[in-house]
Amino acid sequence: MAKDRSYRVHLRRRREGKTDYQARKALVASRKPRLVTRASIKNVEVQIIIAKPHGDEVLASANSRELIKSYGWRAPTGNIPASYLTGLLCGVKAKAAGIKEAILDIGLVSPTKGSKIFAVLSGVVDAGVEVPHSEEKIVKERIKGEHIAKYAKSLGAGSEEYTSKFSQYTAQGVAPEKIVEHFTKVKADIIAVSKGAKLPEVVAAPKYVAKEKAPKAAVKARPKGKAPVKVAEEKPTEVKPAKEKSVAKAPKTKGSKAKTQKAKITKEKTSETITETETKAPKEKVTKKGEKKS
Repeated sequence: MAKDRSYRVHLRRRREGKTDYQARKALVASRKPRLVTRASIKNVEVQIIIAKPHGDEVLASANSRELIKSYGWRAPTGNIPASYLTGLLCGVKAKAAGIKEAILDIGLVSPTKGSKIFAVLSGVVDAGVEVPHSEEKIVKERIKGEHIAKYAKSLGAGSEEYTSKFSQYTAQGVAPEKIVEHFTKVKADIIAVSKGAKLPEVVAAPKYVAKEKAPKAAVKARPKGKAPVKVAEEKPTEVKPAKEKSVAKAPKTKGSKAKTQKAKITKEKTSETITETETKAPKEKVTKKGEKKS
């Protein structure tokens, strides 16, 4: 649970226990193919994968069910001898594809000594692919199935516990005490295939092909400044000239001419009287009896 504000939720595949992203980052950064082993109770899957920008590509793969179909394996496909043979088959395919080295990718599985993962690793190394490892994790006796034969002999053939635990062996006609001989025979068949015989046909996954992008149309370089704003040009409105009002001039009559002549004569008479008054000398004022003011 979150106890601090700095708590960060893990990625989905990390929460589900499927991917260790820190280890994957280191493996991808090495730029080498990864030897991925995933084992269940009934089967073992081995793949050599390389990381690409568009995703992982499987270069070589093998499944323990191929041992039954192509090489006559009659024992269960989920035990340690079957894991070794599956790794050997994957290594043979890798060598045929030109893969010379790889790095072991165990995922989130704990590296237990003598487990199925290291049995697969031993088979890939015996096929000729170089994988860095430590010999302490590989137990040669368990790879051949000697521990199965010893346990079957200890129980004794015909006992209830023997028939219940080795029912798959007896159903396929293989005695668990002779698992070592059966193992060596199937291993020899796989090695014989690697020396010159044709490999069984395996349908490869289609490779990813990047789609070519259509060429973009050439775009003219625009100036760094702001783009000029286009203003819609207004069309000048046509102004129609106003019609001139025709004013009909009244015709002059004889009476009107006589009136204008009389008005002119009266104006001339008034102007003459004004000039005569201005030209007359002013009257002398009398201050005392008989004395004139100088």
